[in-house]
Amino acid sequence: MIGPVHHVGVAVRSLREALEDYRRLGLEPDLTEDVPSQGVRVAFLRAGAVRIELLESLKPDGVIARFIERRGEGFHHLAFATEDIRTEMAGLKKAGFELVDAEPRRGSRGRLVAFVHPRSLHGVLLELVEEPPKSTGRTQHD
Repeated sequence: MIGPVHHVGVAVRSLREALEDYRRLGLEPDLTEDVPSQGVRVAFLRAGAVRIELLESLKPDGVIARFIERRGEGFHHLAFATEDIRTEMAGLKKAGFELVDAEPRRGSRGRLVAFVHPRSLHGVLLELVEEPPKSTGRTQHD
């Protein structure tokens, strides 16, 4: 079973402009990062227990740019945490959900991510997120 909500994704044309607006709400990013493997620049903001991920396309023909061209800025995806993304993906596929990804890919901060197609969830793109293992601070030489 998937875990708690990890974040809500919002597609924006300009991360700089979006951050100005969210700052006026009193929200500051706790992370801003380019994720070239996904073709996006992201900023994560925390609003209480909820994280908001703002996504700006790094390329004019990127996934987020195409999304904004078709639907405009706004809600892009709902992400849930999972402790074992591969097992979760297999369970969702067995339950009849259409997966976008055959294998997890690297997202922000080295997280493993995978997506469930919006056709499976009434128009909502679902993202699964597995956090990388916590570092013990030890190296192989310790």
